[in-house]
Amino acid sequence: MPSAALPAPAPAAASRGWQWRSLEFILGAVLTGVMLALVLLSVWIFPDRGSAMDLAARLSPPFAQWAHPLGTDPIGRDVLARVLVGGRISLMVGLLSVLGASLLGITIGLVAGYYRGFWDMFLMRCVDVQLALPFILIALTFISILGGGLDNIIAFMIIAQWVQYARLVRGMVLSVREREFVQAARAFGVRDLPMMRHHILPNVIGPVIILMTLNVANNILLESSLTFLGLGVDPLIPSWGGMLADGRTYMQTAWWVSVFPGVAIMLTVLGLNLLGDWLRDRIDPTAKL
Repeated sequence: MPSAALPAPAPAAASRGWQWRSLEFILGAVLTGVMLALVLLSVWIFPDRGSAMDLAARLSPPFAQWAHPLGTDPIGRDVLARVLVGGRISLMVGLLSVLGASLLGITIGLVAGYYRGFWDMFLMRCVDVQLALPFILIALTFISILGGGLDNIIAFMIIAQWVQYARLVRGMVLSVREREFVQAARAFGVRDLPMMRHHILPNVIGPVIILMTLNVANNILLESSLTFLGLGVDPLIPSWGGMLADGRTYMQTAWWVSVFPGVAIMLTVLGLNLLGDWLRDRIDPTAKL
């Protein structure tokens, strides 16, 4: 008796996965693009960079005045201007810290994974020691010695996060260095530096780009948290974390001082995370449906 063939659900599942990944990319790109454009154009839209005070309109609620569509803070500064101008600081910290940490971590991971032996043991033990230290302890020690400020926050994030990239790259290099095309290049006399730059690095960079995308969002949150605790950017410089800290005492009477920078953080982080997830699905073949 012939058995009935069951319909294969794979095409439908693949179609649903493709539609979700496309929607994920579109939503992430729109959120990130709009926030980035507004932040970059903020210097031209608000030449005073959110520092102008209108004491007659202090703590004005949102949508009550055309001059201050998102209201004003306790000393009469425009909330919309400070949210957009403050985004420049938060995005700068996120991007520069990730770029610095990735460059340092990629270099150390390549050296440790390619040369093995003493360098691998020494560098990975440094990674283990740093990972064993609590993050908040490193932050408090670093900032108490060097102080706060924009440059020190970026330097701290680079020092605290290079280990992620080093371990990721080192693990992939250990696998790639034994593959046939690397052995063939070595047989043809390719030296170590060109080998790492042209043959190994292009084959390990995909997951690193994904981690960088996700870490930009994480570092924006981290900068906001440190600034909120008084360990971050100078309070005179507008930033999203600083605005949250300034408005925490006015949550019952002037909620908009803290809510709007919080919404800006949420939308930016959401857009970057969606792009990171989409990029992971595109690069990692095991994540595809």
